[in-house]
Amino acid sequence: MISLARRPAPIALLLGALAACGFAPLDWWPLTLACVAAWMWLVRRAASSRQALWLGWVFGVGHFTINDNWFQHAFDFQDKMPPLLGYAAPVALALYLAVYPALAAGLAWRLRGARTNACYVLGFGAAWIASEWLRSVMFTGYAWDPLGVIWVPVQPVAALTAWIGTYALSGLTVALAGALLLLPRRPLPWMGAGVALAALIVAQAFSYRAAPLAPRAAAPRLVVVQPNVSQDQRGESDGELLLRKLSALSGTPGTAPRLLLWPEGVVRDFIEDGYPTYAYGFQSSPYYIRRRMAALLGPGDMLLTGGTALQFDRNGNVTTATNSVFAIDPSARIVGRYDKAHLVPYGEYLPMPWLLKPLGLARLVPGDMDFADGPGPRDLTLPGFGAIGVQICYEIIFSGQVIDRAHRPRLLFNPSNDAWFGKWGPPQHLAQARMRAIEEGLPIVRATPNGISAVIAADGRLIANVPHEKAGAIEVAIPPPAPPTLFSRVGNWAALAIALLLAGTAVAFRRRRR
Repeated sequence: MISLARRPAPIALLLGALAACGFAPLDWWPLTLACVAAWMWLVRRAASSRQALWLGWVFGVGHFTINDNWFQHAFDFQDKMPPLLGYAAPVALALYLAVYPALAAGLAWRLRGARTNACYVLGFGAAWIASEWLRSVMFTGYAWDPLGVIWVPVQPVAALTAWIGTYALSGLTVALAGALLLLPRRPLPWMGAGVALAALIVAQAFSYRAAPLAPRAAAPRLVVVQPNVSQDQRGESDGELLLRKLSALSGTPGTAPRLLLWPEGVVRDFIEDGYPTYAYGFQSSPYYIRRRMAALLGPGDMLLTGGTALQFDRNGNVTTATNSVFAIDPSARIVGRYDKAHLVPYGEYLPMPWLLKPLGLARLVPGDMDFADGPGPRDLTLPGFGAIGVQICYEIIFSGQVIDRAHRPRLLFNPSNDAWFGKWGPPQHLAQARMRAIEEGLPIVRATPNGISAVIAADGRLIANVPHEKAGAIEVAIPPPAPPTLFSRVGNWAALAIALLLAGTAVAFRRRRR
């Protein structure tokens, strides 16, 4: 360990990069724990708060560059900027995101003690919760892959999020990694505490299990369609080929009602009536397209599909658009619409266009028009199926912000276009959706153009999925929700409580030692 301190900055950079391997698709979570522990050791040995901040920032640059490498793939579909620019994009994003680990490191360094690591470790856990939450809200927020997501493959640990949420689990993960610093000096007390915590985790995990699926013929069913459409196929002339692909995989009506679920970004034609004629261009009439969709439905079936809605001024000119989900019934009527509220910077709108457009920068997703944001989490109430919550793509990563708490749905539908997320993005996105299912105690259904589409139980288990870059469909009974979790009632106040508990204990340790 002494040799690590001679060149702390490059070592911190390497540790940050290796720590990213604990997330999907690799899931090497023990490596993440070891890397975080070694980084915390480096920060504790820093000669000043300035050096501690520097080591935190360098760690973050390495970590987010590797973890967000999928971001490069988006530039392969952007004709206004060179694809080569995509290789610099994850680094540029990491230069900003690294500010948050730096803040955590700087705060924790000030809590280090001369004789004990306990206050430092607990303080680091509290600081990490605060910095990770801050990352999720600053500048519209970027909550991608909080540290607690590494526990998705270890379901008894991931189940803690039903009580405390993902950000608090991230802080406890940092404290667990830091405990490796404590064990060599005082192993017995901390080993005893670890055994007690492990027993608590196992006990509560076995007590929190989603109800089993209903028998095949006894419940309404889900049909989730993945047509395996890549990003560069989404501009197919009039959408006819894409509609045929979706229809071919949608199956036929049966005796049980079916909720047919199509992904975001595949239905390219406008399906709402009432637009000025020029807005439809050369596409078929919206009613004809809806009739094609409704022909797939039985009398008790419903369809939820991603699409785009236009907004006009009083003169009939297009002002903006919304990224939406439409509910269509067997008579081809639109009976509900949800508009995405949490938009993707650079994907669905260009921040600071007055500065970036003159520099030649543009949105990463095809199209010249920025989207408008919707009102926030809302349910679609569908005859025969009840309240269905909707979170489109990126929205599902925001812990504590995915449901209307006054009107709890029976499940969440998460249509997504992961076709521009490369190889690492889709499994990371799926892992974060599984955390939302555990937190809220609700099943989540993901439908994507080319994967990974999945049905997730209310305890985070994968019921069924269609792999990445494969065409297919899932048909299962609708999974039941779990009883409301503690987190579903209090949200991220639970994370604040854990942060205050860790910080308070750290301060108490420090004062007792003094």
